[in-house]
Amino acid sequence: MKYTVYLSGEIHSDWREKIKNATQEHNLPIEILTPNTDHDSSDECGAGILGAEEKPFWKDHKAAKLNSIRHMTALNRADIVIVRFGEKYKQWNAAFDAGIATALGKSLIVEHAKELTHPLKEVDAAAMAVAENTEQVIEILRYLCQDY
Repeated sequence: MKYTVYLSGEIHSDWREKIKNATQEHNLPIEILTPNTDHDSSDECGAGILGAEEKPFWKDHKAAKLNSIRHMTALNRADIVIVRFGEKYKQWNAAFDAGIATALGKSLIVEHAKELTHPLKEVDAAAMAVAENTEQVIEILRYLCQDY
């Protein structure tokens, strides 16, 4: 079986690269989809492509609309959605992606530190698996790709 996996969430660490490298190293039949992880590019795409805005709300609105094309396409294509919540920032967009994935009936894997268990309890309740680190996520993917 081949899976399409969307890696959503925190963009300030190398967790996506770890998963990509592991899928290649273990020759897993997985296609990886990602959002734009370049923070500046993601924030500036609307104004840069469609024109500047005087008010920050409209600048952000344009960027969010353009970015949502990529996010929604990836969420719709994915068999599995992995959402990682980092400790440094509140990732409202990650929680939103987890909700959309659940509404679309996608298999959801959530990753976060133990300290975030309480604030993410509703997200965790919707997940098929809740991992505490990227290594656990990789092991889940390896398990799913095993022929038995």
